[in-house]
Amino acid sequence: MKHWTSLVSTISIALLIRGASAQNIILTNDDGWAVAQIRAQLDALVDADFNVVLSAPAENKSGTGSSTATPQPLSQPCEFNTCATGSPAEGFNASDPTLNYVNSFPVDAVRFGIQTLAPEFFGSAPEFVVSGPNVGTVLDNLGTVTQNSGTVGAACEAAKEGIPSAAFSAATDAQISFTTLASSPNSPDTLSALLYAELTANFTRTLLGPAARPILPSGVALNVNYAATTFSSSGPPNGDCATASDFQWVFTRLLPNSTAVDVETCGSENLPDETTVADSGCFATVTVMNATTKSDVDADVQAQVLDRLTPSGLLTCFT
Repeated sequence: MKHWTSLVSTISIALLIRGASAQNIILTNDDGWAVAQIRAQLDALVDADFNVVLSAPAENKSGTGSSTATPQPLSQPCEFNTCATGSPAEGFNASDPTLNYVNSFPVDAVRFGIQTLAPEFFGSAPEFVVSGPNVGTVLDNLGTVTQNSGTVGAACEAAKEGIPSAAFSAATDAQISFTTLASSPNSPDTLSALLYAELTANFTRTLLGPAARPILPSGVALNVNYAATTFSSSGPPNGDCATASDFQWVFTRLLPNSTAVDVETCGSENLPDETTVADSGCFATVTVMNATTKSDVDADVQAQVLDRLTPSGLLTCFT
């Protein structure tokens, strides 16, 4: 415990010193703390000059929505044997205490990150929560499926606690250990993980850029979905998705509704739905959702996010 306290103190001081210019992020997911995607995402965010602390479930908790329970000691090893049976309910990597697991649901993991880890490492609340990118063999966190997504559930929990957040989901091939990033650096899974991580880091940097605060309106979270990469066994729905620059970003709504009056953009007051866009080519969709109901928001709230993103030139029209 003394060694852990000393190590945390050293890292916390380093992050606080760097924090004068860097922004503080809690990184979570629903696939577990040791999957390749979350570790690739951690590296990409750090490379983008963010301070990052990972707080994710001890094992795969996909499809658990906003479920919550008191974390319990491990009755079996963490995923990929990254911690032993009998390990405490909340734990960390022995050589890097910024890597944390919580033996419960994604909601509990992000709550632990916000309430316990952020004050310890940052000396304050985080500025943003990145949830994901989710691992999925299909585009599985779109539309009504968001109700059951642990990735979305964690982002919504953060928003309800007053922390701006986004859920990121990706059509990739498999849930694999983070060790694959080093052992198979040219495998399709590694290449997909690195590409999705780069996309998410780029988006986060754009969203958290120099524009005035707040980053997002109160009580909302973003839902971002990526098409399959060229490296995926299923392949992209249409077009070449091999680099971050191949992806086009589109502002969307959760559910199709031809009578809805959305924010006016691209010559229309009716946004395309994220499923249609994501299934149509090399796209990344950005939807604003109510963090409590996980449903579409009104045009005024959409406009606040659109106004923040528009100056960056990130978004394109879907035709």
